[in-house]
Amino acid sequence: MTVELPLDGYTCAQIVDPERRRWLSVTGAVGAAAAAATALPFVSSFAPSERAKAAGSSVEVDIADLAPGAMKVVEWRGKPVWIMRRTPEQLAELETISGLADPASNRSDQPEYARNTQRSIKPEILVAVGICTHLGCSPVSVAKGSANPSVPPDWSGGFFCPCHGSTFDLAGRVFLNKPAPTNLEIPPHFYLADSKLLVGEDQPTQA
Repeated sequence: MTVELPLDGYTCAQIVDPERRRWLSVTGAVGAAAAAATALPFVSSFAPSERAKAAGSSVEVDIADLAPGAMKVVEWRGKPVWIMRRTPEQLAELETISGLADPASNRSDQPEYARNTQRSIKPEILVAVGICTHLGCSPVSVAKGSANPSVPPDWSGGFFCPCHGSTFDLAGRVFLNKPAPTNLEIPPHFYLADSKLLVGEDQPTQA
């Protein structure tokens, strides 16, 4: 709000001569331009960096050299993604495991094409985000017959979270009475070829 005070019959606005008024206008315009120039780098700092863009992109993975029972880890969106080639024995045991909190993955995060016992497109290949669904710790692989006291004697292989004790089978399904509320996340993925995966996208629909 502007308040004009009388001064010897004139208002303050009236006693500012035209020349001074012109300089005030110029100064104001220069100040506004400087403020805008300063704001541009600030605003542009909110734009995602090239690294951030790359972190959100899909990841192509060659699994031709992945031996039965072996696992490789890739990074997608800053998360570790496990890619494991399960053996025929391991696949057979998935069908017999009991004591799971969500055996059919009805309340866990996976694409529809991975809503099966193996939680995968190809039965032998597990693709899962290696982050515990409890508090975001990273579980470790524990082989069948391990002497690890944190898994039961009849342990058939899977994953153990050392932070709070959650255990998962080789399909990433969590066992009952564990802190993790759901099975491990299965990310979107599809096969570009028999031995090449793309993690981060679903299979494109045919037109």
